[in-house]
Amino acid sequence: MTPYRAPWWLPGGHLQTLYAALGPAPRVAWRRERWETPDGDFVDVDFAGDGAGPLVALFHGLEGGSSSAYARRLAAASLARGWRFAVPHFRGCSGAPNRLPRAYHSGDSEEIDWMLRRLRPAYAAGVSLGGNALLKWLGERGREAGDVVARAAAVSAPLSLTASARVLDRGLNRRLYVRHFLLTMKAKAIAKSTLGQLALDRGRIARMRTFREFDDLVTAPLHGFRDATDYWARASSAPWLARIRVPTLVLNARNDPFLAAQDLAAATRDSSPDVVLEFPATGGHAGFAGRGHWLARRILEFFSAP
Repeated sequence: MTPYRAPWWLPGGHLQTLYAALGPAPRVAWRRERWETPDGDFVDVDFAGDGAGPLVALFHGLEGGSSSAYARRLAAASLARGWRFAVPHFRGCSGAPNRLPRAYHSGDSEEIDWMLRRLRPAYAAGVSLGGNALLKWLGERGREAGDVVARAAAVSAPLSLTASARVLDRGLNRRLYVRHFLLTMKAKAIAKSTLGQLALDRGRIARMRTFREFDDLVTAPLHGFRDATDYWARASSAPWLARIRVPTLVLNARNDPFLAAQDLAAATRDSSPDVVLEFPATGGHAGFAGRGHWLARRILEFFSAP
C-alpha cells in the first residue's frame, strides 16, 4: 500500500488531527450489549455486522467510543469486506456513568484481557489510549496473546505517557487538546465526587488545567497508583514492545502533536521483530485523512496479510 502523505491542502499535525476528528464519517448501525463485569460494574459494547466474517475489536481513545470518526470509518471498511466489528467502551465512556469508584486508564490491560477473552475477535485494534493499553496487554501476555487474536494494530498510541504528557500540558497543545478532554473528564470526576465515589474537593477538580493535575488527583488514586509520575511509568506500553509475539502494526505520524518524533523513536528502539513500525512524516494524531479513508484501509490490509 502507498505510504501515507497528507494532501497539500491539509498542512501540519494540528490540522490533520482536527480534520480527521471533525470531518465526515460513515453512519454505522450499532447494536448495543451491556456486559456485567466480574467486579460488579458494567461496560457497553457496540456491534455492527453479522454472518461468519472475522470480528475486529477496536479499543477507543481517551473519551472516545463508537461515535468517534475513526471508529465509524474502520467499522464501515470492515463491514464492506463482510467482516464484523465491535467497540467495547471503557467504563463511563458509553454515555452512562459506571457504578464503581473507578474509571479507565491508559494501562488498563486487565480490562483489555477480560474484554478480548469474551469477544474472541480475530483481530484487535486500538487508537491512542486504547492503542497503548492494547500494546501493553500484548507485551504482558507474549505468546499467549496469540491464542486470543491473530493480529493487532495500534494507531497513534502514546507509547511513553511521560513524554506525551510533557508535550500536551504546555502551549497550544494544552489549549487545543487538554482543555477539550478535561471538559468531560472533570465533569465525570465531579459526578463521582457528588455520589461519594471520590473524596475530592469539587472546586479543586474544576480548577484543573493539565493532565498532570488530573492524573495526580483523580486517575492515580482511583486506580492504585501513587501519583501521575507513577501512573505514567507503569502504564506506558513502550517497555512491553520487546515482548510482543503477535504480528502487530504500530502506526504513528512523526508530526503527531501528542508525541514528539524523538520520543517516538526512543520509545520503539527495542521493539520485537513481530512489531511492524510505520512512522509516516505526516498524519497528525489519529489523522491520516484525505486519501479515501487511508487509515482504515491500512489496518485491514495488515490484518489480511498472510
